[in-house]
Amino acid sequence: MLGSRGVRVLLVERNATTSDAAKAISLDDESLRTLQSAGLDEAVRPIIVPGTGTKYFGIGGRPLVHARGTGDQRFGHPFKNPFAQPDLERVLRERLRRLPTVDVRFGTRLTALDQRPDGVRVSLRAGGEDGPVETSDVSYVLGCDGGRSTVRELLSVPMRGRSFPEVWLVADTLGDGHDQRYGMHHGDPDRPVVIVPGRDGRCRYEFRLRPDECAAGTPPPFALVRELLRPYREIAPEEVERAVAYSFHALLADRLRDGRCFLLGDAAHMMPPFAGQGLNSGVRDAANLCWKIADVLAGRADDTLLDTYDTERRPHARAVIDLSVRLGRVVMTTSRTRARLRDLLVRAAMRTPPGRRYLTEMRYRPDTRLRDGAVVHLDDRPRPLTGTALPQPQVLCGPHHRRTRLDDVLGRDWSLLGIDVPDAAWPAVTRSGLPDATRVDVHLGDRAPRDRDGRTGIADADGRLDTLFAALTGHFVLVRPDRVVAAVFTPDRAGLVGTRLRHATGAGGHPRTHLHPHPQGVHR
Repeated sequence: MLGSRGVRVLLVERNATTSDAAKAISLDDESLRTLQSAGLDEAVRPIIVPGTGTKYFGIGGRPLVHARGTGDQRFGHPFKNPFAQPDLERVLRERLRRLPTVDVRFGTRLTALDQRPDGVRVSLRAGGEDGPVETSDVSYVLGCDGGRSTVRELLSVPMRGRSFPEVWLVADTLGDGHDQRYGMHHGDPDRPVVIVPGRDGRCRYEFRLRPDECAAGTPPPFALVRELLRPYREIAPEEVERAVAYSFHALLADRLRDGRCFLLGDAAHMMPPFAGQGLNSGVRDAANLCWKIADVLAGRADDTLLDTYDTERRPHARAVIDLSVRLGRVVMTTSRTRARLRDLLVRAAMRTPPGRRYLTEMRYRPDTRLRDGAVVHLDDRPRPLTGTALPQPQVLCGPHHRRTRLDDVLGRDWSLLGIDVPDAAWPAVTRSGLPDATRVDVHLGDRAPRDRDGRTGIADADGRLDTLFAALTGHFVLVRPDRVVAAVFTPDRAGLVGTRLRHATGAGGHPRTHLHPHPQGVHR
């Protein structure tokens, strides 16, 4: 994401190459939209299974609910999409080769870091424990180095929460006959099981183990794997791509920013897998932070903006961790009494329209709305869109009515949408101290899109644009580079929004001069 914005990046990876371990297995619609922003969605599409959510089963294998999300591709992509992590890593590495500002160094370890007022001096060791150590001066360090994060350890940032004693066996198999385009959570208390079919005969199985079967961190014997898989398929040793026994953690770092260093992904938070949000939470971290670093490095904002990373991401990360724990307790319980009660409550809820929507559309997922940070809530006129991710409908664009996705019109940076506002409103708004932005005229109803005075005109292509903005005629919608709506306001309130946003982001400074010719970030 940083490389696609032209930021110079030094990427340091301790392993010699990309991973062959199928760990993360699901990308959600928000993650695919983030990949789209970096020009990666077309490259990723061939390796995913466009999914339809998760199907839950109760005692005796009886179906309970099929949770599909909203089902309308609200963010422009399918809701849940199984994939194989080795495939994704290979795609990402191949795309990195095309980015001239990114220096990728595999087989290299970060061994020390020294924070200074104008940057960070990092020590790197290549070629094993006896390899030479070199130092490099960088502007920022982004620790994306997993649950055993070296960056977090060097910063002495503790993680708080709890670990769970229950042990699960995960088996990634080949040549599997499952062809469903959804995950399956079998909540039978005798043996809770998760099954997630993938592409090309891949399938993941997760089994809750009994106390005497295998300890966490111990390689599970093939005989145990075969016995657990027997109700679903016969398996040969060469068809087991990976089998591990592990326990879960629900942990959150005390701080996501430490001076010029940041923690992302599992380095920042760890959670049980039952909500399918481990990798996706890390992608949200990157989406939130990368545009801010690019803006600060370009002088469009100051250090104040970087403080909003922790402010904005911490509440949602905590909420997702808590949801993952609750789902594990309810869906994967080994208590027959709790399982019976769960099944009864779910079946009762499914008989009512509100309950059915709550479960099938997964409305139990945490609210992603930002209430603090780089957003402006006008308290006297609250707007539902403010602080939320802007949906991505199909739109008609320009004089030839070209059909395209909304994000492809908005571009990479800030954007300002005028919802049927008069032409006379634009000059004053663009002089109000708002960030430089792509300007877009949204034409509702049957009006044809037209470009005028440097603004792109768009109109509804599938009914969703009109529905989204129907109540906002005469308003402006300011959208951040990560597609979060920063503010919704009428033309007379533009100055107030600009002032509050400058206070939150430090925007409006002069481009800064870098003090050294070294890369502007370290990724681990």
